[in-house]
Amino acid sequence: MAGGQEHWDDVYGTRSEDALTWFEATPEVSLDLVRDHLQPGEPFIDIGAGASRLVDALLDEGFGPLTVLDLSAAALAVSRQRLGPKADDVAWIEADITVWQPERDYAVWHDRAVFHFLTGAEDRAGYACALAQALRPGGTAIIATFADDGPEMCSGLPVVRYAPEALAQELDRLLPGLFEMLDARRHMHVTPKGNRQSFQYSVFRKTDR
Repeated sequence: MAGGQEHWDDVYGTRSEDALTWFEATPEVSLDLVRDHLQPGEPFIDIGAGASRLVDALLDEGFGPLTVLDLSAAALAVSRQRLGPKADDVAWIEADITVWQPERDYAVWHDRAVFHFLTGAEDRAGYACALAQALRPGGTAIIATFADDGPEMCSGLPVVRYAPEALAQELDRLLPGLFEMLDARRHMHVTPKGNRQSFQYSVFRKTDR
């Protein structure tokens, strides 16, 4: 995966959480979409969550079981420290999503800004394989990337930008007929320094076949 573990450990180990360009004090768009598709008691996984505060909000609202996956041990450590004793209510997985082998299935898969770092076809295929294995039939995948008018780089790494239609086409190319798009929306993220970054959030349902 782009950057590798050392890159991301360095990013999270040398900067405070709220200085990162992708920081959201409250991840409103993700939270709204998860609420729409996740029922209490259903399993949820946040892919490449980094130090995201989505898991905090979901815990506060009584959702669970919750799983957080990231390549960076340093990123996971930030979240675990922030949550304190509540961290024991979360399953933490340190793994590269492009080679990860799920050990259970999930009702909702959430990814804010991992997929756009997968610039190589092999990495995207690995991600798709993990997604297909991890998400239960009828489950929901929420995938957010930089939009087609978003930044071309992030954290010193190149990204692939997507319009919702292009993301749907890529997912269908990787996993033919397995997903249908339910919803898509654009969102303008404002970084801690006040820069504007255009995102798209797409919601897919895994077919029952």
